[in-house]
Amino acid sequence: MRDKKVLFTTQAAMIAALYVALTLLANALGLANYAVQVRFSEALTVLPYFTPAAVPGLLVGCALSNLLTGCLPLDILFGSLATLLGAVGTYLLRKHKFAAPIPPIVANTVIVPFVLAYVYKFEGSVPYFMLTVGIGEVISCGVLGMILLGILNKYRNVIFRQEQGDKISGLEQKDKKGLY
Repeated sequence: MRDKKVLFTTQAAMIAALYVALTLLANALGLANYAVQVRFSEALTVLPYFTPAAVPGLLVGCALSNLLTGCLPLDILFGSLATLLGAVGTYLLRKHKFAAPIPPIVANTVIVPFVLAYVYKFEGSVPYFMLTVGIGEVISCGVLGMILLGILNKYRNVIFRQEQGDKISGLEQKDKKGLY
């Protein structure tokens, strides 16, 4: 039981760290904030398809990223909420591989434009921000995220292995039998 908690916590922490690193890269290129956003880190929002640890990992990663990139407190709150809703939605739809990017695209397209309009008071209308944020989310989650999902799906039993009750994943079982 303890190993399962350690695995969950480790996966969540690694996902949070990756999210922060990728957001800082996008921020350095001017793509992490403002009306046009293509956060490379949003590609990670497909990870709840593989592991429930991605849900808190993405939430913490987004909150830290928004804090580190100088976002206002309401943006940190509502941006993180959008990521949380998207991650939970992806986890709930995990049986449908091609639906994985839809919840984060929808959550961010609906929530973030109101933050841009009412928290930052950027010039432009909410529908305009929905269009710009939505396009960025389609690029990040829909294109980059699905490429990532396709690559990781080939290695899912190695990268995202988890104990299921007393049954240990295939790789660990082979190790115990001395086959490796």
